[in-house]
Amino acid sequence: MTAVLAIVLACMLPALLSGQSPKRLTIAAASDLQTVLPSIVRDFERSASVTMAVSYGSSGNFFAQIQNGAPFDVFLSADVDYPKRLAAVGVADSSTMRVYATGHLVLWARRETKIDLSSGLAGLADARVRHIAVANPRTAPYGRAAVAALRLAGVYDTLQPKLVTGESIAQAAQLVESGNADVGVLSRSLVLGSTLNAEGTYVDIPTSLHPPIEQAAIVVRASREPALARAFVAFLGRDDARRHLERFGFALPGR
Repeated sequence: MTAVLAIVLACMLPALLSGQSPKRLTIAAASDLQTVLPSIVRDFERSASVTMAVSYGSSGNFFAQIQNGAPFDVFLSADVDYPKRLAAVGVADSSTMRVYATGHLVLWARRETKIDLSSGLAGLADARVRHIAVANPRTAPYGRAAVAALRLAGVYDTLQPKLVTGESIAQAAQLVESGNADVGVLSRSLVLGSTLNAEGTYVDIPTSLHPPIEQAAIVVRASREPALARAFVAFLGRDDARRHLERFGFALPGR
């Protein structure tokens, strides 16, 4: 037996003897969390001796899937209304709901376009801006917030023909990064990720132009690991998790 194999067997032996498989959590996560959640997940996995599988997508799509019995343990929504609605029909545990952060809208463009973002939403009327990427407002909270901001700024009717949609905020970001759109109305959390931060520039969209993007976590009733799922939702309120969220531009409850 090689030394490496001996080490592997030694690590597996306690689980084999106990007849138990390692604990596992499945997370449905809003796609604006793609930059920050991996660090939080790694911290929790170390502290709780658990493995976690994370699926990213639009909150509205996950809401529909969970209503239809999708086997997730925890739902991390970009809109607090979705967890509330799941709790109201008994699909999620209302006692576990936690508002973990508030998101921010930004305008982002690749540096190579040399588009001036300093005039904010009004500047999108510039003829050089041919396509503006937003998330689908029917399924993505950031898409609804983007449309609300454009309407309140009085530019929606002018800019509507330029809008192209991604199913989630991450897909909207891909449209701009790939050059299929000139500017994106994106989440600050995504543009602070290493790739978009290196490739482009951004300006904040005033929060006064749209409803707050309150994001909430909740444990799904069908969870096979409800205690661990509760522990993970509680973990989002710990200082180390909050520091990760703050680093990627989220506003935090109580700050």
